[in-house]
Amino acid sequence: MEGKLEMTNNFKIGTSLAVVVVALGVGSVVLQKRAVVAEAAGVQAPRFEVNPMWPKPLPNHWVIGNVIGVSVDAQDHVWIIHRAGSLEAKETYLATKSAECCIAAPPVLAFDQEGNLVHSWGGPGQGYDWPASNHGITVDYKGNVWIGGNGRGAPAGAGKQAKKEGTPLEDQTTASTAYADNQVLKFTQDGKFLMQIGKPYKSKGSNDTENLRLPAKLFVDKKTDELYVADGYGNRRVIVFDASTGKYKRHWGAYGNKPDDTNLGNYDPNAPIAKQFRNPVHCADVSDDGFVYACDRVNDRLQVFKTDGTFVKEAIYDKNTLGDGAVWDVAFSKDPQQKFMYIPDGANEKVRVVNRETLEVITTFGDGGRQPGQFYAVHSIATDSKGNVYTTETYRGQRVQKFEYKGLMTVTKKDQGVVWPKK
Repeated sequence: MEGKLEMTNNFKIGTSLAVVVVALGVGSVVLQKRAVVAEAAGVQAPRFEVNPMWPKPLPNHWVIGNVIGVSVDAQDHVWIIHRAGSLEAKETYLATKSAECCIAAPPVLAFDQEGNLVHSWGGPGQGYDWPASNHGITVDYKGNVWIGGNGRGAPAGAGKQAKKEGTPLEDQTTASTAYADNQVLKFTQDGKFLMQIGKPYKSKGSNDTENLRLPAKLFVDKKTDELYVADGYGNRRVIVFDASTGKYKRHWGAYGNKPDDTNLGNYDPNAPIAKQFRNPVHCADVSDDGFVYACDRVNDRLQVFKTDGTFVKEAIYDKNTLGDGAVWDVAFSKDPQQKFMYIPDGANEKVRVVNRETLEVITTFGDGGRQPGQFYAVHSIATDSKGNVYTTETYRGQRVQKFEYKGLMTVTKKDQGVVWPKK
């Protein structure tokens, strides 16, 4: 009887243990599934809302043209550069005394966080060669303002001089292929000229160490006091100078190779990946952990390098994008790890939010159009200390917009569209 009871008890205990084990197993599977679902649903990305009231209206009947650069300084002032020459006749009636409004604003403008204008200057002056077509602006860690340019056109009198000498104009001085802007300029925040690197019409191509050729954008690395130039619309390279002396340091092309100026023809998404950059090389920005991100705009790709030019990796975005290309600029999030990057796309009219480590797109915001939060040729991008994002628009976009950072969000859809303020 005692042995029978013992067997019965053992059976009950074993059955109970089996039930517990099965329950634990089922529970483990459920937990794993829940963890997978939670992980998938828990992908985080910065959330933004456009501020439709920023910046405030400009004084003096000023209007702005193509806005082709933006930067934020240590005081969170937002600097832009635009092209007065891109304005239509009706936008400049005041200049010809045809009407009371309007007239082009100075090319360099800066706004505070409330959208008030705090700086305005720029244009030709003594001691430097102002670009024929402004392009790109950056304010370095010392507060200096740098600009580039991508203007073309023969110098005054070039045709007459060539005819007199009985020789044809060379590439650098023909009206159709002349590269006027072969320089970058450095100013104080009040517009006082400090330094020029390069001279107009002097470029000898992508391996010239003294001149640029239609430089698109600039970035100063505060750790090394080095100026990185995306050079750009005429050349096919990233080039680095000492930011204090202007002395040449190094340069490279796609994949870290010596750049080649061979014309690659139009981009074909079905062709093998190009071994050289196409024009324009549109950005060259350095992350805090020492990687250089270069925008190969028309090739729809972003290439990553070490600061010595060693190639690390690349990513291609919307590879079937033709025309202006899909990778226009890059800016970093303001968390200590700079976990996210923001890549504006002026062809598909959106800003990609990208995981900086994997280069994968997490989500996008924006859409084509002229209302706040929409884009017409979104061109340049920058972030301030609070994580807010600023974008500019070229062609007929002609504006700067502020997207206010609202913290991290759980990503629920790939494309957010217009990020209008919530009620």
